[in-house]
Amino acid sequence: MSVRVLIADDQTLVRSGFRVLLERAEDIEVAGEAADGAEALRRVRSDRPDVVLMDIRMPGVDGLEATRQIASDPALAGVRVVMLTTFDLDEYVFDALHAGASGFLLKDVEPDDLRTAVRVVAAGDALLSPRVTRRLIAEFVLRPGRERPVPEELDELTEREREVLALVAAGLSNDEIAQRLVISPATAKTHVSRILLKLGARDRAQLVMLAYESGLVRAGSAAR
Repeated sequence: MSVRVLIADDQTLVRSGFRVLLERAEDIEVAGEAADGAEALRRVRSDRPDVVLMDIRMPGVDGLEATRQIASDPALAGVRVVMLTTFDLDEYVFDALHAGASGFLLKDVEPDDLRTAVRVVAAGDALLSPRVTRRLIAEFVLRPGRERPVPEELDELTEREREVLALVAAGLSNDEIAQRLVISPATAKTHVSRILLKLGARDRAQLVMLAYESGLVRAGSAAR
């Protein structure tokens, strides 16, 4: 089954370029395009794509607000948003991840990396661009005024689940977690699913955010 992608960007050339690159893969289908956040929301609700490539800065409803609305709608729980940006240490990207985006890509991403990213996000078994995502989150979590209360739900995690959460925050995929803990990939996936459920998190990017903000993982302590 093909991964269905919606491309949301206010620049026609950007949308066209991404469409051409994505359609070269047999397992990826471009479900549509949107020129702003409002149109993206309409298309997401009507077409239910698997992945949305969402530009952050668009006229009217921007990508951040569109992402927030998608992530907060239970009916769109299966839709994953990847933010498109021109530089990685972008506070808007951090806010988008906090709002529910599954990751981000630079607009000059290599074609093969773009297609791989779409597959990774759709599968949900790995974190998109682990090192860069963790660096971005750590950068902004450590800033003054970013302190957040530790979620009470963390207390509900077992010791093994906390161990798995720390490995997710380190950027490990389910297969890598399985190898590290000497368990089966299916068991690793079950642990991650239970953690997501207990913490009310949308995906792995949300788990990384929670791990850093709660202090379970410290910046620089989970390097790969």
